[in-house]
Amino acid sequence: MNSVQVADETFVAASPRAVAAVVGDRTRWRRWWPDLHLEVVEDRGEQGVRWRVGGALTGTMEIWCQPVLDGFVLHYFLHAEPTGGAAGRAGAENHRRRVAGRRMSTEVKRRLESGRAAGEPAVGADGADVAVTGGV
Repeated sequence: MNSVQVADETFVAASPRAVAAVVGDRTRWRRWWPDLHLEVVEDRGEQGVRWRVGGALTGTMEIWCQPVLDGFVLHYFLHAEPTGGAAGRAGAENHRRRVAGRRMSTEVKRRLESGRAAGEPAVGADGADVAVTGGV
């Protein structure tokens, strides 16, 4: 059993085709998880990414995108052990990693749903390409 166990999910009202451009952008990984060294185990495009994690934690992490209705559910999983000084603070480390995961999924949702009003169809649901905007 790992000390750090995070599982989270967020519905994104956008075409799953667009998620690979955001989740697969390695420059975002450094901002989302600055103290982790991520090694891609499996890049699944619009279905997500699996990593081997090193640095402040050792273990595995995954983003899995499950098509649902006209959008998708972004599932985030982290299973790891703290290293160094964080090893004795598993509770605080779990909270910290849950917050980081939620920030990541909220950013993905905000980027992909940009310009969509509540109640409108998912962005890109009509088959049109989804533009992924820059910035935070």
